[in-house]
Amino acid sequence: MTAETSQTLDRGLRVLKLLADTDHGLTVTELSNKLGVNRTVVYRLLATLEQHALVRRDLGGRARVGLGVLRLGRQVHPLVREAALPALRSLAEDIGATAHLTLVDGTEALAVAVVEPTWTDYHVAYRAGFRHPLDRGAAGRAILAARQQPLDDPGYTLTHGELEAGASGAAAPLIGVTGVEGSVGVVMLADAVPERVGPRVVDAAREVAEALR
Repeated sequence: MTAETSQTLDRGLRVLKLLADTDHGLTVTELSNKLGVNRTVVYRLLATLEQHALVRRDLGGRARVGLGVLRLGRQVHPLVREAALPALRSLAEDIGATAHLTLVDGTEALAVAVVEPTWTDYHVAYRAGFRHPLDRGAAGRAILAARQQPLDDPGYTLTHGELEAGASGAAAPLIGVTGVEGSVGVVMLADAVPERVGPRVVDAAREVAEALR
């Protein structure tokens, strides 16, 4: 720790990160061992975090992430959207199709940013806030593919007619962005996605990932 940082805040944030990485919660002893501090320090950290609803403890005494993090999480989408818009605008104008950034929200895919092309006679109406199952549509399928094959370049996913009759989609996952699981894609009225669209979507996903790092 340097003189300009807060040791207590650092420890509290480390507690939240440790709890976020487990589905079963952690005991005071487990947190103490992982942080390398005594149990009294952990008790104080947990008590403070509980006051802000960022941590909760079950009847067995295991600490888990609290519902208060949801209020913080709601503010993440506007920041992510702002960072992604330049790449999405470029993608939409280049391809002439509706471009979107989609993030995982529980078991669903949630469109958090959408940009429509300005020069086409018609395009697919796709709105921010639109939800669909992860296993339907290019956006969700690209995310699932990245989970199965977490490589630096997992490629892109193509679909047709899964979310809207007559519409085709292409999407590529965001790679290397800590705490964000999502994809960038386009949706168009076509029987098939043109060959150049897939690689262009991958490039846009890389641009968005870099903007979010």
